[in-house]
Amino acid sequence: MKPFILLVIILFNGCTGTKPMNIGIKEGKLTQCPKTPNCVCSEYDQNDAEHYIQPIVYSSELETARVKLKSIIESLERTKIIKEESDYIYSEFTSKIMRFVDDVEFRFDDSNKQIHIRSASRIGRKDFGVNRKRIENIRSLFLK
Repeated sequence: MKPFILLVIILFNGCTGTKPMNIGIKEGKLTQCPKTPNCVCSEYDQNDAEHYIQPIVYSSELETARVKLKSIIESLERTKIIKEESDYIYSEFTSKIMRFVDDVEFRFDDSNKQIHIRSASRIGRKDFGVNRKRIENIRSLFLK
């Protein structure tokens, strides 16, 4: 029975993956998605329906929008904010069963009153639309 438990522990720990090196704002934008279908980004080519997602629009002051978004992120299960700046939030979302980790970034573009988003799976090739659904859920909570 012990080898089975060890195998389960290895499998679950292996699902978390390692934090990507391309996290953050580079040249004023979030990193583009890889070619795999497990990432969405509002700063991607709008003609790429698989990867592009619209940014979240806000009309309040930047700080008000940032506090509201942070509150939404913290209200979601299995979520941890890793880095927070005045115009940027980086968080990790962990799936319930397999413990897959998705890296989710938000960049505030106050001059255009937009929150740009990048949500990407750390491992695997497909995410079955999880990243897009997560962002659309956050958008709907933000716009309430």
